Amino acid sequence: MTDSTDVTPEGLLAGIRESRLVGIVRGTDGAAAAQAALAAMDEGFRFVEIALTTPGALAAIREVRAAAPAGCYVGAGTVMTVQDVDNVVAAGGQFMVTPSLAESIKESAGRSIPVLAGALTPSEAYEAMNRGATAVKLFPASIGGPGYLKALRDPFPAIPFIAVGGVGLDEAAGYWEAGAIAVGLGGPLFGDAGSGGDLAPMRGRARSFVDLADSFARRTAATGAR
Repeated sequence: MTDSTDVTPEGLLAGIRESRLVGIVRGTDGAAAAQAALAAMDEGFRFVEIALTTPGALAAIREVRAAAPAGCYVGAGTVMTVQDVDNVVAAGGQFMVTPSLAESIKESAGRSIPVLAGALTPSEAYEAMNRGATAVKLFPASIGGPGYLKALRDPFPAIPFIAVGGVGLDEAAGYWEAGAIAVGLGGPLFGDAGSGGDLAPMRGRARSFVDLADSFARRTAATGAR
């Protein structure tokens, strides 16, 4: 079975490699989460997930999908079950994200839906890709930091890793330098915006992350690095 999400796993992976950023909204208010996601997109974020643990998350995904700027994509986080996949697809979600080796990985992959699968250990990272993950969400990345990611990539150079968990503005470049294709940003980006907090400071943080990613891309292009 194949579902149309307007983005293929290959297309999502290429876009995330280019942007180096994934936004993660988790809050207590679905309407606020939708507005926070759209605000981040306005500031240059192309990929934003809304965690299913957020009340009203499916309605929020539906709202963001309808209003997202061209070239921006909304996904769902904490996608654990086959039913979750069905619900997210029905709401218009374009990619899935898991915190662990959940049954939703194989389900999403089997339906050609991009999925960023949560893993921490070498065995989990290998198994995530074996189940059809588009990329591995290294979570929580802060446990080992960029040094752990670098060590993990030595035996798995072909696995695309996205560092998530405890990654802020001061840490992002370290993960890119260690080989992460992107960083996932929750609290350090959104703060309390997903629960109705002021969007203005969040917009400022979003611009700072986008500027940092653009600067890193220019620097690596100039030096011929990754």
